[in-house]
Amino acid sequence: MPVSERALELAMTAAQAAADKKAQDISVIDVGDQIAITDAFVIASAANERQVVAIVDAIEEALVSLPEKAKPVRREGERQGRWVLLDYVDIVVHIQHTEEREFYALDKLWKDCPVIPFVDRDMVDAGAAGTEAP
Repeated sequence: MPVSERALELAMTAAQAAADKKAQDISVIDVGDQIAITDAFVIASAANERQVVAIVDAIEEALVSLPEKAKPVRREGERQGRWVLLDYVDIVVHIQHTEEREFYALDKLWKDCPVIPFVDRDMVDAGAAGTEAP
């Protein structure tokens, strides 16, 4: 079963919020056919702990600003700032320090699941203007 419309909206909003804070290697993975507890994972990397926290804050702000506000039902790992998990039921967001991302390789763990394409709107806007994004 493909991701729900709500899960897709949440995932794309979270991915864009992460991109706006310069997250790297943003992946959106449809895990709904593999696990029953969520429809999609959003996974992104950050170069340092401060950036992990900034990305998490931006995602929470973006999702609570949606017309149908979304707040995480669970959050883990924020104190260490190395891997923060935000559980929104429809989606689970993983923001990882680059080293944790490489070590735990969630993308490889879920490689049999379909990847949902995400395109950073700033890159699209820059391409349309004929310039590179800052």
